[in-house]
Amino acid sequence: MTALLELSDVTFRYPSRGARRTGGTGPAPGTGLALDGVSFAVQPGEHLGIVGESGAGKTTVLRMLLGLAAPDSGTVSFDGAPLDLRDRAALRRFRTAVQPVFQDPYSSLDPRQRVDRIVGEPLRSLGVASGSEASDRVAAALRDVGLGADAGQRYPHEFSGGQRQRIAIARAVVSGPRVLVADEPVSALDLTTRVAVLELFERLAEEHGMTIVLVSHDLAVVARLCASTVVLRGGRVEEQGDTSAVLASPRSDYTRALLDAVPRLPR
Repeated sequence: MTALLELSDVTFRYPSRGARRTGGTGPAPGTGLALDGVSFAVQPGEHLGIVGESGAGKTTVLRMLLGLAAPDSGTVSFDGAPLDLRDRAALRRFRTAVQPVFQDPYSSLDPRQRVDRIVGEPLRSLGVASGSEASDRVAAALRDVGLGADAGQRYPHEFSGGQRQRIAIARAVVSGPRVLVADEPVSALDLTTRVAVLELFERLAEEHGMTIVLVSHDLAVVARLCASTVVLRGGRVEEQGDTSAVLASPRSDYTRALLDAVPRLPR
């Protein structure tokens, strides 16, 4: 089976202060290693969790998965083909198929725009739909995430944190993506709302045939949604495998510490 998304031996270095890249490729002198030989695959229909503490490399992996940065070495592939960030047409197709859900439902929504405008932004920027078709897609996306018919005419400040995250999810699904890449999507929410939002992800993935990549520091959240897990530590893969196996028999003290640090979510 061809992987939807795959990182193969990916290395990435962030320039240290005062260092600059030359020519847009390769490490700059005196750079810090953010990812070191990271490899994993996202299979169609199999939700994948990426976990690790602060500084583990999760944010850099997220940028690779969203096509926001290119590796210094190694390959990021989509549907079996290397992702070329210089190919605008291919990148547009990729971003239609792979959509993000960001961590903070407060800062990720423009407070000056109505919700229907916010949710419809990917349709406009990616050239997916316009006019009445776009309006119909926005209305359907808002219904899909459990918001009322009048939600599109309101502004973000009129909603709770959980509702704002539903708006962010509606924005992510409106273009009909194949993959959602969610960055700590429930960390800013209370426990009850976390469970409800994770259940929403499950339902949307099943109804629309989407695959979810969940980036988190919290193994309990990953366990609630993901069949497979990659554990990052210091820019390297510490371990990976079926989530149930990682939870039941972690191979490293680092993974055991991550597991011990979080409460279990109710099912």
